[in-house]
Amino acid sequence: MTATRTRVMRRPVHGVLLLDKPLGLSSNQALQKAKWLLRAEKAGHTGTLDPLATGVLPLCFGAATKFSGLHLDADKTYAATLQLGVRTSTGDREGEVIERRAVPALGAQDLERVRQQFLGAICQLPPMHSALKKDGRALYEYARAGVEVERAARTVHIFKLDMALAPVDQAESAIKIIVQCSKGTYIRTLGEDIGQALGCGAHLSALRRLATGPFDESDCVTLEAFEALTDEQRQACLLAPESLLCDHVPITLDNEDAGRFLSGLRRRGPWPDAQRVAVYGQSPRSLLGAAHVKAGELIPTRLLSPIEIQQILQAESVHATETH
Repeated sequence: MTATRTRVMRRPVHGVLLLDKPLGLSSNQALQKAKWLLRAEKAGHTGTLDPLATGVLPLCFGAATKFSGLHLDADKTYAATLQLGVRTSTGDREGEVIERRAVPALGAQDLERVRQQFLGAICQLPPMHSALKKDGRALYEYARAGVEVERAARTVHIFKLDMALAPVDQAESAIKIIVQCSKGTYIRTLGEDIGQALGCGAHLSALRRLATGPFDESDCVTLEAFEALTDEQRQACLLAPESLLCDHVPITLDNEDAGRFLSGLRRRGPWPDAQRVAVYGQSPRSLLGAAHVKAGELIPTRLLSPIEIQQILQAESVHATETH
């Protein structure tokens, strides 16, 4: 007998869920699960984490998806474990072993010498097993077909790097690293390059994202915990869409200018030039969208619709009523 599938009635949901992505799920699988639990109409994320990785994954719903791309530029912080002496085809534990080498005796001075080599601006060659596209296809698609394509090296920035030997009771030699880096940094590649600099090779055996932009792992909810909540509690977990604009300069418009701004018109005012601006309406206070200011003109870049604004205000009113 075939079980009847329950049809989920979708609804407008606006906000950001800070998910602690579990091991083994792709970012999209985690997103679809959270979307189903919230019964949300529209969802997206702010950049992928590999299935091997856990940690901070901001998920965007409704109006927040309009600003998800802005968060791609955010700095990231990761904790990783590098297994020394073994190189794999993918740079992580999921690949086939392609080389084994003896691991030299390593001390604090060896780690410090190598650490200094990877601080600041460094050059990375994107790995073949990555989502970076060439001629419309992701590099990992070429890699799975056994094809290696030419790709350009890129400059990334390592702002902070801590390295330490892993506990001695581990069967294999390993080091743990914590790295704060710019967007576009491949931690697998960094791990391989560190292993090369240590003279023995390495691959990534564990990876966790500790922070992305202003969002920290301590603010996240696990998928298991989120599933156990009531619908009202799940809604309460969502941050406002404007949480993605915390590094933007705030500008508040009166009702007349707010209406014209929402129709896509530029507004003129005594504002200094700014690349990133979060624009608010005055009464009631509400996010209208993102913009930039040039030569005294406020120029819209991403706008919320009047319907989205009204839905957000209604949800905030309901939440305020429930908490009092």
